[in-house]
Amino acid sequence: MSLTEFAIRAARPQLKPYKVYDEKGLFLLVRPNGARLWRFKYSHGGVEKLLSLGAYPEVPLKRARAKRDEARGLIADAIDPSAQRKAEKSSRRDTFAALAEEWLETKKVTLTESTWQRDRDQLVKLVGPYLGNRPVAGIEAPELLEVLKRLEKRGVRDTAHRVRAVCGRVFRYAIATGRATRDISADLKGALAPKGTQNYAAITDPAKVGQLMRAIADYDGQRTTHAALRLAAYLFVRPGELRGAEWSEFDLENAEWRIPAERMKMREQHIVPLSTQAVAILKELQAFTGDGLYVFPAIGPRARPISENTLGAALRRLGYTNEEMTAHGFRTLASTLLNEQGWHPDLIELQLAHKERNKVRAAYNRAQRLAERREMMQAWSDYLDGLKAGGKVVPLRASSRS
Repeated sequence: MSLTEFAIRAARPQLKPYKVYDEKGLFLLVRPNGARLWRFKYSHGGVEKLLSLGAYPEVPLKRARAKRDEARGLIADAIDPSAQRKAEKSSRRDTFAALAEEWLETKKVTLTESTWQRDRDQLVKLVGPYLGNRPVAGIEAPELLEVLKRLEKRGVRDTAHRVRAVCGRVFRYAIATGRATRDISADLKGALAPKGTQNYAAITDPAKVGQLMRAIADYDGQRTTHAALRLAAYLFVRPGELRGAEWSEFDLENAEWRIPAERMKMREQHIVPLSTQAVAILKELQAFTGDGLYVFPAIGPRARPISENTLGAALRRLGYTNEEMTAHGFRTLASTLLNEQGWHPDLIELQLAHKERNKVRAAYNRAQRLAERREMMQAWSDYLDGLKAGGKVVPLRASSRS
């Protein structure tokens, strides 16, 4: 006798699971917790099997019967419905989108938040609409090239190269996990237009640096943005490291800022000696944002820092175009002038937190030469203040330069 909706609703839980049969192998399993689950009993290759068809009432009687009939159709074609379902699940797990999410999950600890989010946006938004649902092992190099050429046509050649690189990491992860046999992105080397020159515009003429410092001093925008601009000049850390600064990282009494490894590009803790000017700015700002997490909180609820565009927008407001000065340009500005003044390259590279590739010099620098860097950072702040004042500045000649 076939089931009815009334009979299903009347099926009450008992101490032990029990079955209420429909027809052609379909039955309802009623569990003690009240769950009512559809099952299809069938035989394939002489072996009796069960196929789950969902739960009632999410799957009503009519839909359960339709799913049973679909399974019976597969059996008539000598296809095991359970094996078919497993293959479909496996194929969904092996799509480019699924592999990309898995790879991203493995990188949450090793990549900075901004880099991780950039990689995810590129994979999901730029590649996902075209290749996301494809089994990763079935994607061919020309298909990926077509996606990258779309980016080239939009004029973002650097992005096209970055997308190729991050796709390569996903393909190599697929190889490592047994779901692909080759990295097709490697076949595309030389297939894209050359990268544009990476150019963080920066002012390096001392007289114009003095003008910049005076413009920053007169900035009339948000207090946090004004402080961030001044510190960008004095400390020349990466913009992301500056805007994400947390009060817990600072020891103002000892004039040190210790940026934790997870926020650094090279994944190593970075110590920034603070000049007296930097300490004064931070103490002034502490009265306004010191009760929160971030040194430079965004306007509104203090759950996040200022955006990555804040410093650039402030420079635009001061009248500097993107071709004249950028937030990252403070690093170029400092590196250029400190080198011209004769400071030891090791000190400058250490302060810029560049990775030392020479093993001998890396071992020598392991102590981080803090005393010498303190001297350099104070001299740098004094030099900028002298330029701001408009006088002829004679840089400090220190013994640490030799």
